[in-house]
Amino acid sequence: MKLEARPLIDNVMPTTRENCQCPKCIHPDTMQRISDTFSIPQEVEIESIEHSDNMVEIKWSDNHMGLYPYAWLYAHSQGISSIEGTKSVPYPQSAQRRPRQFTPVVDPDQSPRVKYDDVMSADESLHIWLSHIWDQGFCFVDDVPINPEATQYLIERIAFIRNTHYGGFWDFTADLTFKDTAYTNEFLGAHTDNTYFTDPARLQLFHLLSHTEGSGGENLLIDGFAAAEQLRLERPEHYAQLVNHRQPWHASGNEDTCIQPSAMSPVFSIHPDMNTMYQIRWNNYDRAPKTNWSASEQTTWYRAARHYNEILQTREMWTKLKPGSALIFDNWRMLHGRAQFTGKRRMCGGYVNNDDYISRLRLLKFGRKEVLDNLGNVRGNPLNPYWYI
Repeated sequence: MKLEARPLIDNVMPTTRENCQCPKCIHPDTMQRISDTFSIPQEVEIESIEHSDNMVEIKWSDNHMGLYPYAWLYAHSQGISSIEGTKSVPYPQSAQRRPRQFTPVVDPDQSPRVKYDDVMSADESLHIWLSHIWDQGFCFVDDVPINPEATQYLIERIAFIRNTHYGGFWDFTADLTFKDTAYTNEFLGAHTDNTYFTDPARLQLFHLLSHTEGSGGENLLIDGFAAAEQLRLERPEHYAQLVNHRQPWHASGNEDTCIQPSAMSPVFSIHPDMNTMYQIRWNNYDRAPKTNWSASEQTTWYRAARHYNEILQTREMWTKLKPGSALIFDNWRMLHGRAQFTGKRRMCGGYVNNDDYISRLRLLKFGRKEVLDNLGNVRGNPLNPYWYI
């Protein structure tokens, strides 16, 4: 059946020709674009449209026959519910789910938990584990064999371990091998890690292997997103200060290291497409002196930061790590800390990058087809796969 081209042109983004989904334009194995964008005539037009059960075929004026699955068209259209001349096709399954709801946890006894053997043996349990991290900000994994090898395998069930100047997989005691407060037995206040990186690690996992001849060392968790929302409701002008003023950060403890991000970053980062907070950088240990602001701006920012710090202190959740129970948390959301301790405490763990974690979660939750159908789709219902950032 041939239709007029006008309705499709009106409702589908103007790069439709370039983004043809046929195997001459998209490599069927790599899923990368292989067509030459700049060989396409700038004034290319639709000559005809044919519809099948799940595909639209478009003949273009440059003699290319374009193929477009309905799911792809609806994900990339301008919010339409149907294309003229076709039966109504629903939005992708992801668009029918409820918008994301963060679920702050304030009681350690209600902490989300999964079992090591379940996570290691079944993708369904892996999905549950990663979803807990996404929804609640953290999760415990119980019955982990008390050795570094098993802990490393657990992290690698998500993705490869991120290497930093601390190394890859950690296995350490408080010996100041690295000149960082984390490598002491001192109190460690609430903070996020890697504020000094251009791309801070997203996930962080700790497994306490042993704690002998001493006491203390309880671990602190605070939901930074929930605290930020409270700040926004109480004093929106304070919230705006932590969004708008970018701060310098650094890691300079070791002689061969002086790391700073490529650009200063605010405490609260707001996603430019979704207008929602997606990352917190809060680390009073690693904040460097800021020079490019006035005395008035400094006074206002410190007042806002003090208010946020007061809220954080009211939301502290303390827990005691035990050998065999690993803690993983979202370093872009959760602040963590540690009480002072005595004795010898051996800890292992590692970081996972944002992109690798989110890739794993998206594919487990939505399936590969729907993720590919929604590549680049940041509009419309917030629960398309791109919402997982």
